[in-house]
Amino acid sequence: MNSSPAAPARRIVAVTGAGTGIGRATAHAFAARGATVLAVGRRPGPLDETAAGNDRIVPLVADITGPGEPERIIRTARETYGRLDVLVNNAALVRGGALGTLTTAMIEPQIATNLVAPMLLSQAALPLLEASGGVIVNVSTSIGQRAWPGSSVYAATKTALELLTRSWAVELAPRGIRVVAVAPGAIATPIGKHQGLTPEQLTALREWQLAHTPLGRVGEPGEVAHAILHLASPDASFITGVILPVDGGAVVA
Repeated sequence: MNSSPAAPARRIVAVTGAGTGIGRATAHAFAARGATVLAVGRRPGPLDETAAGNDRIVPLVADITGPGEPERIIRTARETYGRLDVLVNNAALVRGGALGTLTTAMIEPQIATNLVAPMLLSQAALPLLEASGGVIVNVSTSIGQRAWPGSSVYAATKTALELLTRSWAVELAPRGIRVVAVAPGAIATPIGKHQGLTPEQLTALREWQLAHTPLGRVGEPGEVAHAILHLASPDASFITGVILPVDGGAVVA
């Protein structure tokens, strides 16, 4: 009779916004540690690039703001793998604009993507996360903790996500679910291009970011992914409700 303990189940991780930047790096980091990653994003091309050559990364094309899409994403995890251990709410949308220039078309998509979708995804995932003793990791921004002229709506959604992180950590602790967040600063991702900034505007943004970053450089997506990986790991089992800046010191400067 074989009395050796059963091998632990492979962790199942869902990452939104997994087609580029921090999401792609996070998918790669979890897969490198043996997890199966459900890589969620709107565009199949970038998702396929994320998954290329790695059978532990499974693309799932979905618009997290679409009706019923959060539930479909979690249903896919349940029906395919029977579990979910980590949900990383990373997808985000930035639309710049100072007060006086804002329109509903600029405001509503940011709220839908950055705030409402993480709420609905996390809510849909609760039964699976409770069964696995799982973790929700929200991706905020450290720059949102200080004035961000011209991007106040984006910063406001991320600040709200941090309050949700703290509130959910208390609400869900009795159910064995941890909730944490990372707050990246200036990171080398294509978010500025997705925002539609011109090369001159991108240069000006980087100069402003570097002027507020004590370490004097832009971070890499993998550095944020490493923080997410640690906060979601069993080694961090007594950490919940924390928002960890990954910003080269920007939030304390």
